[in-house]
Amino acid sequence: MSNASLPAETSPEKSRRSFLKSSAALAVAGSVVTTMTGARAVHAAGSDMLKVALIGCGGRGSGAAVDSMAADKNAKITVLADAFGDRVEIARNALKGPLGEQLDVKPENCFVGIDAYKQVMASDVDVVLLCSPPGFRPAHLRAAVEAGKHVFCEKPVAVDAPGVRSVLESSEIARQKNLNLVSGLCWRYDYGVRETMKQIQDGMIGDIVAIQENYLTGGLWHRGREEKWSEMEYQMRNWLYFTWLSGDHNVEQHIHSLDKAMWLMGDKPPKLCYGIGGRQVRTGEKWGNIYDHHAVCYEWDNGVKCFAFTRQMPGCFNETEDYVLGTKGKASLIKHEVTAGDTKWKYRGPKPSMYKVEHVELFGAIRAGSPINNGTYMSYSTLLAIMGRMATYTGQNITWDMAMSSVEDLTPRKLVLGDTPVPKVAIPGETKFS
Repeated sequence: MSNASLPAETSPEKSRRSFLKSSAALAVAGSVVTTMTGARAVHAAGSDMLKVALIGCGGRGSGAAVDSMAADKNAKITVLADAFGDRVEIARNALKGPLGEQLDVKPENCFVGIDAYKQVMASDVDVVLLCSPPGFRPAHLRAAVEAGKHVFCEKPVAVDAPGVRSVLESSEIARQKNLNLVSGLCWRYDYGVRETMKQIQDGMIGDIVAIQENYLTGGLWHRGREEKWSEMEYQMRNWLYFTWLSGDHNVEQHIHSLDKAMWLMGDKPPKLCYGIGGRQVRTGEKWGNIYDHHAVCYEWDNGVKCFAFTRQMPGCFNETEDYVLGTKGKASLIKHEVTAGDTKWKYRGPKPSMYKVEHVELFGAIRAGSPINNGTYMSYSTLLAIMGRMATYTGQNITWDMAMSSVEDLTPRKLVLGDTPVPKVAIPGETKFS
């Protein structure tokens, strides 16, 4: 691993998916977060206690539940929901240790099924944590804001353009209702990255000329196949490998890097992108219909280019870093370093977990009555990632306007636990943009 690579313990995916392994450290982290939280006014409903629901009880969701409870000691998880009952029970048992009395879920508040989110929205919770596979995010978010719930919304927020457009509409509804909508694009809540970004945006490296985004990592989990599972259940339990559920890893994972590129560009979209990608290692049927590598070049109207590389292959060189080149210097976001001539700057301030900070700021905003709404940037960054996938899948130049107006809807015709065909793996030059 190079000096610029992201330490394994701070990798967004590894940290979320292995939250139980680090539960012993949560007491210490919780005390830090409590200090950060401080005294706040009661929330708008007039009660000190905030009731929270978790929708999506896998590793990511369980990690978000722990982070949210560490952020506010006067909150409780009162509802759990997942498509599968065993996931609810696993989470309920696993969360007892780290959460203690902050886990207050009665059996009648454990909801199971693809439509379980609807029962959550009919409950009396104040906040929902949306942590199901991304393909379900647009529908879950729309239901949450229509029900008047504050939302923590994991990334990405959609897997196709119709989903992004739906999320943009839901974000506006949340804004009109003064609801909080906080994104799981966690680097925006990292103190070091925030301060490094400020140095860049204040002009320390001059005008940005180019950006390089590396998210080069190994393989991820696969849960296998059980005879009792339908094809739909198999896909949902192995959701990473099916584009309708994850968006492909250029969307599901590389969005962390692409979001920082969008942030660097003032959240203004590029004019177009083009790229290459494919399946070289994960070629078998078990790997669904996604690629194992993507390389995309994004171009902005002012001439800035972002070269974005992502790979999920075992046994290869790994690195996660954001490199920024300017007319006066350069920066590395994750290393929190900026160099301009003989001047070198490095962030050396507090380093609370960004996973905790996003929830601290969510709960703080709820109690202060000063809503946060991350809807626009989380939608644009998601579309940036989808746009890159469109380019690698089709082999064509894809403009931002093409991506935003795309009619490609990846959702299966029927969302039932039965037979669900797997779309063919995309072939550049043959697969058409729609």
